[in-house]
Amino acid sequence: MTRILYYLIIKPLSLLPLGILYLISDLLFLVCYYLLSYRKPIVLSNINASFPEKSEAEIKQITKTFYHFFCDFIVESLKCFSISEKQALERCKILNPEILDEFYKKNKSIVMASGHYNNWEMAAACLNLTLKHQAAALYKPLSNKFFNKKFLESRSKFGIELIPKQEGKNYFQNNANRNLIVGFGCDQCPKKSNKNLFWTKFLNQDTAIMFGTEKYAVEFDYAVIFMNMTRTKRGYYEIEFEIIEENPRSTAYGEISKKHTQLLEKQIKRDPAYWLWTHKRWKLKRDPSEILH
Repeated sequence: MTRILYYLIIKPLSLLPLGILYLISDLLFLVCYYLLSYRKPIVLSNINASFPEKSEAEIKQITKTFYHFFCDFIVESLKCFSISEKQALERCKILNPEILDEFYKKNKSIVMASGHYNNWEMAAACLNLTLKHQAAALYKPLSNKFFNKKFLESRSKFGIELIPKQEGKNYFQNNANRNLIVGFGCDQCPKKSNKNLFWTKFLNQDTAIMFGTEKYAVEFDYAVIFMNMTRTKRGYYEIEFEIIEENPRSTAYGEISKKHTQLLEKQIKRDPAYWLWTHKRWKLKRDPSEILH
């Protein structure tokens, strides 16, 4: 069934021009927002809790804009299955790759912090085409082996290396002599069993932060940057890097985690509709015994 879905629907749709795919997105918006109300209680709960100062009309506008973008994200992700190198570079531009050149000259690798903001699939497509460092990213494998293989093929076709999360430390250890830029999604909700929970304020709420970004940067002495992604118009994005820390081993515990969380929050507050509001980001609740940094 999964093969039929891929070869009869996903792959053929990916070959369509984005102009046609956006017509599909417009229809999908009507279905998701008005007919199915897809995860709308979660979305509204997240946005209301994050922006208690906003009026009901403002919350409604953010929500509608988010669903429009969410449907665009779906069809753009489909397009990534067949997007050409030229199209990827046209639709996702890195504005300041030169700020990473000094790290490259020093043979210093980089940890890149980012969130599920704007189209991270487009970002994955263009990173290795533009930067001197070898791009890599940690990911959580899909349970369906066929789709996992196809998603890996799609995301890695322009050279980015994808590492299953459970193999992260081995990857860092085995590639110590390479110039790498390794991407971490820093806005996922960690498991309660995770021993590296770091609690801080994020979007007006006590939030558990996955500590891996800081942990790997300090352990392997990687510089840390933040990826700020902006949507300039439908289907077009710009990336700008900001240096968080050049010498992570000189920082106090939690300093890097707080900085990349604050930068993500600033990005979301500037344009709230382009973050992934459908996920249950705050399902973990802080125990009073857990330190809030």
